[in-house]
Amino acid sequence: MTNFDQPIDRLGSDSVKWDTILNMYEEKELLPLWIADMDFKAPAGVLRAYQNLLKHGILGYADIPENLYTAIIDWEAKHHHLILNKKDILFFPGVLAGIATAVQAFTKPNDAVLIHDPVYPPFANIIKTNQRKLVRSQLIEKDGHFIMDFRDIEEKFKHYKVKAMVLCNPHNPGGRVWRKEELKQLGDLCRKYGVLVFSDEIHQDLVFSPNEMISFFNADDSFSDFSIQFTSMTKTFNLAGIKNSLAFVKNEQLRAQLIRKQEQNFQQEINTFGLVGMQAAYQTGEEWLTELLSYIQSNIDFTMTFFQNHLPKTRIMKPEGTYLLWLDFSAYGFSDEILEERLVHKGKVVLNTGVSYGPQGKQHMRLNVACPKVILEEGLKRIASALK
Repeated sequence: MTNFDQPIDRLGSDSVKWDTILNMYEEKELLPLWIADMDFKAPAGVLRAYQNLLKHGILGYADIPENLYTAIIDWEAKHHHLILNKKDILFFPGVLAGIATAVQAFTKPNDAVLIHDPVYPPFANIIKTNQRKLVRSQLIEKDGHFIMDFRDIEEKFKHYKVKAMVLCNPHNPGGRVWRKEELKQLGDLCRKYGVLVFSDEIHQDLVFSPNEMISFFNADDSFSDFSIQFTSMTKTFNLAGIKNSLAFVKNEQLRAQLIRKQEQNFQQEINTFGLVGMQAAYQTGEEWLTELLSYIQSNIDFTMTFFQNHLPKTRIMKPEGTYLLWLDFSAYGFSDEILEERLVHKGKVVLNTGVSYGPQGKQHMRLNVACPKVILEEGLKRIASALK
């Protein structure tokens, strides 16, 4: 039984989440509830695997073991009903590295690539730094969660001659777990207009019942002909620092083209710690994940109740997946700059600024609840003090 309630001091560990904010904001004693990084120890089975590796003492080049392929295939089949063969699986140092490689492999400079708004900020950065044309389609807020604007997507596919789309499923920052019928409608449009789909499914394991994670591949048997799925166990098991991820490519032509670009970029060599951690996580981490999901769900419920009682003007999207909450502070009338300033310098709490997720993120913030409840409660009190 994992004790997720136990705070762990991360200050001074060169943690991006905890240690970089002092220089960013020049403010002491800040409490970080930002960046998607959990304040929990990795599963015991993963830590044991690393201890055994270090006990052996040699950290040379490592080949990808057959047992790792088996662990990946078994995990995806059991948890996501996704049937994979060994040849379908490619390894990358990170999901973003994989998506960037796909953008380079399948599009040319000035080609249009579509993303949602709001959505995870690095998607836009990848598109712009590779000299592709960034096209955004706004999500619609309805009944407390996001839905896709399929009419807008189709218009932009036609107008901009979009070559590829980066999909986020489950959605970050809104926490939507896209339904099969939504993915089917999107996929039908992509097929109609010849748009490739790069589906970031890194949060695939962080989904709360009764919601069900549907891979883009599983929305329709034919969708694997024009899509690539990217995922990793790093988000699931709080192993982001080891930098290892997966790309699932069922179509042989797409796979060969992606491998060519991967080899051009010399991204085919995989971190030894990533290989060891991934295998151990998939083989031993299921019980830990079950306990984690229950704890995060409790933290989400606690957060929703806190805002209802103390900051009722705040609108919150209750996530169907992820440990991230999308907060709408527009009722308070603050600009983005003043909102951030009040939270940081008055409340001494750091959240992700909503505007970084796209124009629709104005007057919003993203809150990370994957931390011990005592830390979360203190952070929520600081948010309340900053806004009252």
